[in-house]
Amino acid sequence: MNPQNESIIQDLVWSIRRLVRAVYLDSQKISKRYGLTGPQSAVVRNLINNGPMSSADLSRNLFVTPSNITGIIDRLEKKQLVERIKKKGDRRVALITLTDAGKELSKTLPDPIMKKFIAELADLEPEHVQLLAMAMNQILNLIDAEEIKGEPLELSTEPVAIEQEETFQ
Repeated sequence: MNPQNESIIQDLVWSIRRLVRAVYLDSQKISKRYGLTGPQSAVVRNLINNGPMSSADLSRNLFVTPSNITGIIDRLEKKQLVERIKKKGDRRVALITLTDAGKELSKTLPDPIMKKFIAELADLEPEHVQLLAMAMNQILNLIDAEEIKGEPLELSTEPVAIEQEETFQ
């Protein structure tokens, strides 16, 4: 290891560990206060922002396996926060939708750390944001995470009101 880089590398690795810890603690705070795990609150937020979705779409949006999303949905269903509704015209597909209790809970959930991060990044100069993005991409490449793809994020900080479509029964 280049001696000039050693201290900087240690600081960088420590900073990444702190970031991971901050995300974890944010998730724990929500879990303790609202009785939801991080993935469960992510499902609730996803449904409030995007409306009813299939479990396959939720799985892709949240980067979890289909079997994992099924367990998350099962637990949210037991808490009466979501329900599975057969899609009109294709009864093979169940759309996951928030119940009234789920919609009420979603109004009280605090902004996730991601929204705080986006809001702070929005105030930076474009060149600074670009440098940070390049550095993050390099870090992801270093740990072979380039195959993990993501959908573009909706950067709005306001929840999107959803209407139930007539296709649901």
